[in-house]
Amino acid sequence: MSLPLMSDGLRIQARLERPGFALDVDTAIPLEGVTALFGRSGCGKTTLLRIIAGLEHPPGAELHFGNTVWQSGKTFVPLHRRRVGLVFQESTLLPHLSVRGNLLYGYKRTPEPLRRLHLDEVADLLGIDELLERRAEALSGGQRQRVALGRALLTSPDLLLLDEPLNALDTQTKREIMPFLARLSEETGIPTLLVTHAPDEVERLAHRVAFMHQGRLERLEPLREALARADSPLFRDEGAVSVLQGELGPPDEHGLHPFGPPEARYRVPTTPGATNGAGNQARLRIDARDVSLALTAPEDVSILNILPVTIESRDEAPGHHGPARVLVTCRQDDGQTLMAELTRLSTERLRLKPGTRAHALVKSVAFLD
Repeated sequence: MSLPLMSDGLRIQARLERPGFALDVDTAIPLEGVTALFGRSGCGKTTLLRIIAGLEHPPGAELHFGNTVWQSGKTFVPLHRRRVGLVFQESTLLPHLSVRGNLLYGYKRTPEPLRRLHLDEVADLLGIDELLERRAEALSGGQRQRVALGRALLTSPDLLLLDEPLNALDTQTKREIMPFLARLSEETGIPTLLVTHAPDEVERLAHRVAFMHQGRLERLEPLREALARADSPLFRDEGAVSVLQGELGPPDEHGLHPFGPPEARYRVPTTPGATNGAGNQARLRIDARDVSLALTAPEDVSILNILPVTIESRDEAPGHHGPARVLVTCRQDDGQTLMAELTRLSTERLRLKPGTRAHALVKSVAFLD
């Protein structure tokens, strides 16, 4: 894949060979929002991130950050001059310093004219205001990662590089820190590259996905497109899902929030402790196995969310469900994709084919928070 240089993009062309492994990348990544570098362990995600950071220096590589040359010919800009913020799997806090001391470590070394972010706003963004005087060694794993994120942000970087920042955390801690990660790009405006092999992190955090396999970047596409094709690598292990984006309305007398435009309106409860508030943009996750289809709108059923859709395609269901399962790609009337996993018998009995109008019965939804 060879893409043109963009004045507001990250352009990289690099080859790197090691015993049993070769990285060969030629691509351009937009510098806005969160781009997930997704793939299985060993596919080259972290190596690519290290090249972008300046921690790897493959000969002959070309690397341009917007109109700035980071590597070309004899030109090589080292890490400390690239103005990138780095956060790794294991936080690398200085144990002898307090949280405040760790946060200010990079801030004090950033020239004053370049300081766009400051301690109070970063501490508030990451929910670590009450930890400022605590010693780094006394923090939990999730707290350490939030402080590591804060330290990176306080260098006011032009690019944030996150290498599996949730990988070392347990499920509950990961769930707690995810909302803070989700707010970073939106509230700071700093473009972010996120290395991950976890589909749920991509679904919650990414705006686009760069799929990597055996040292190559095979495809770069918006998240919506990545979730709209049956062969998406995001579905490989756990099956297909839909991630819908829309505005959340205020709750009604039953505690249910309207989500999305009138032509594709859901009514959904929020989970306890959710940070999504009325009037905010939110993401709704729907497992394809929780969607059924009917040719006519059913009556007298307990399912709240019944939406008109148009069938776009039928494919073999991904994952490990066997040939008796079919993945039906539907288009909601607002243009977003909704996946339904059905038995082959059901799709044949309903004679579902591209262009068929139907009604999707969505049994379960969850906010990605």
